[in-house]
Amino acid sequence: MNIQQEQPEHYTETEKIVKVAFLNAEHSDGKEHLLVKRLRSADAFIPELSLVAIDKATERLVGHVLLTKIEINDGDRRTPSLALAPVSVLPDFQNQGIGSSLIKTALVKAAGLGYESVVVLGYPAYYPKFGFKQAAAWGVRAPFDVPIEAFMALELVDGALQDAAGVVAYHPAFFE
Repeated sequence: MNIQQEQPEHYTETEKIVKVAFLNAEHSDGKEHLLVKRLRSADAFIPELSLVAIDKATERLVGHVLLTKIEINDGDRRTPSLALAPVSVLPDFQNQGIGSSLIKTALVKAAGLGYESVVVLGYPAYYPKFGFKQAAAWGVRAPFDVPIEAFMALELVDGALQDAAGVVAYHPAFFE
């Protein structure tokens, strides 16, 4: 498996991967591929943190992960952070560690670019293996109702979320 930065020539195929990956997902509106498309043209987009997994044998794109800029707001205090959303792997390639590799690579790249934390809304049995914990432990909340255990955060730098209590402000593209 080869993981690299997504390129414009990958966009159409990436969107297909995201759409197919979420077809039977339990918590999906079926529009995650459109979210990816919208986020690419948003100021929250960081090209270096949009990664694809390419199968070495077939040179086929089989997975994608995206981290975008967000803020954690509490009154006048704004703490920059990232949102991990979505991570997608074609069904025939799931349960082979591709999603994990994409996430781990994205987190390392994010830290290398100077980002200090990441939030994710996802399966509470999956994301803790990457170090994610309930965001509520830092007083960080989603801007909408979600199960507390499903909204998680990760400090890429120790103490990054210590004074970050507040509500996550996602880019408006998340709500279109």
